[in-house]
Amino acid sequence: MRASKSLRWMVLALGGLIVLLTAAPAFSQSCALCYTQAASSGSKMIAALKSGILILIVPPTVMSVALIFVVHRKNREVRRTDDSDESSDSDESSQDW
Repeated sequence: MRASKSLRWMVLALGGLIVLLTAAPAFSQSCALCYTQAASSGSKMIAALKSGILILIVPPTVMSVALIFVVHRKNREVRRTDDSDESSDSDESSQDW
């Protein structure tokens, strides 16, 4: 049991390391035209670009968090219902004997 726990942690650490190492080349994939256009633009364009990025990031993040919350809440409700069914089944079976 202890060996499997340490093996699990090692695999998780190795996976995290691989993700960190492979993410670095992704930063170099920026478009040169986009970079030069943003660098040569004025402050209004830079502000619009920043707000556009926020508009594209915030709604999916909020929806993902809301979905996780709803799923977690429903999962807890199902577990409570299952637990109460099992306890009533065990009570009925003990009364039969």
